Amino acid sequence: MSRPAPEKRLFIKTYGCQMNVYDSERMADVLAPLGYGMTDTPEDADLVVLNTCHIREKATEKVYSELGQIRLMKLARQEAGAGMTIAVAGCVAQAEGEEIMRRQPAVDLVVGPQAYHQMPELIARAHRARGERLSADFAAEDKFDALPAERNPTGVTAFLTVQEGCDKFCTFCVVPYTRGAEWSRPAAAILAEAQSLARQGVREVTLLGQNVNAYRDPDAGGGLAALARALAKIPGLDRIRYTTSHPRDMDDELIAAHGELEALMPFLHLPVQSGSDRILKAMNRGHTVETYLRLIEKIRAARPDIAISSDYIVGFPGEREADFEATLALVRQMGHASAFSFKYSRRPGTPASALPGQVPEEVMAERLARLQALLDEQQVAFNAAQVGRTLPVLFERKGRHEGQLVGRSPYLQGVHAIADASLIGQIARVRIDGASKNSLSGVMAEKPQPAPALEPL
Repeated sequence: MSRPAPEKRLFIKTYGCQMNVYDSERMADVLAPLGYGMTDTPEDADLVVLNTCHIREKATEKVYSELGQIRLMKLARQEAGAGMTIAVAGCVAQAEGEEIMRRQPAVDLVVGPQAYHQMPELIARAHRARGERLSADFAAEDKFDALPAERNPTGVTAFLTVQEGCDKFCTFCVVPYTRGAEWSRPAAAILAEAQSLARQGVREVTLLGQNVNAYRDPDAGGGLAALARALAKIPGLDRIRYTTSHPRDMDDELIAAHGELEALMPFLHLPVQSGSDRILKAMNRGHTVETYLRLIEKIRAARPDIAISSDYIVGFPGEREADFEATLALVRQMGHASAFSFKYSRRPGTPASALPGQVPEEVMAERLARLQALLDEQQVAFNAAQVGRTLPVLFERKGRHEGQLVGRSPYLQGVHAIADASLIGQIARVRIDGASKNSLSGVMAEKPQPAPALEPL
């Protein structure tokens, strides 16, 4: 009787956004039938995948630096009589496929974000040392059709891609060039995946898309609000989040859903990028500060307790001190629960890279420090305001201390509490008695809300 082939080891390093996290999970699903099991150490891996992000220049250079180190690991394995296949996936692969092959010949294959379902075939070709090594097309429908129907979630929360690509063409952004035009998955396929996740114990999903609120069901025509309403009916699926949104796609139906759906969490990430109308126009954002603030007013009217997060870029070409001061003024007016802020990164091929008035690095760094100090102050204040409240917390895992569990509040804050490990995957009310910049702590206020009984797979 023949013995089964030994398990091959797979190491995936994920850079960038939540969508890349989802893509990495699906790569593991695609490769599992080939006998690949995950490992945490690239030195021991038969296949190393770098799932890359192209948003900022430094992130791209980190990939090339990482490839240099992995090349040495590959040589060491070859000397020991073992092999290693190196794959570069994601947005850097899409944008710089040929350049990757030129700069690092140790790379065996390059796979764009719409083609990773082809990895088994590409790996086989690489092993035969013939055929194409580059696959970076935009066949999004083919990708989702080819992925395994069942996923293997590793916890009680999961990412779920519903939309890809972008048609907005912000002048600083490479997404339209690396992820392609906006494309939405059929709602039926999304619901089937969500039902499978719920049956396996997932109680919270985060819907992903480059412009997730641009989602439009290609079969029935419903938007993100209709999708959220359908997801909220799935037994066991108690929480729904989504990211990342664009102000131009925040319609009245979605705003209303925030006020009507208990499962739709009161946390919204809605990037504004700048508080200067002059800079917003140069960015091609398609909104002004005034229209953004009016939108926030409508959202808060529908859901008064909603927490708002945002993105800010400092040092966009032509940004003057007055423009930056306008950004600080907007932040003070907004009162964020949290926010992400970055120095402008000059990406080759984007319109902004050719604009005059590139801001010196030292000026960007100084402005970023001032902005982040203000954002940190607001985040600390928002967390401190939760002390004394009792919040429903979805416990996700054990904490670092004995008897401690860690979960998430509706506002996406980490919450630590002493509780029995059997509560992992349960929603329980926690009375908050402590707060720091990054998390909350509390004590159990009542017995947890049990997960409903689900039909077996």
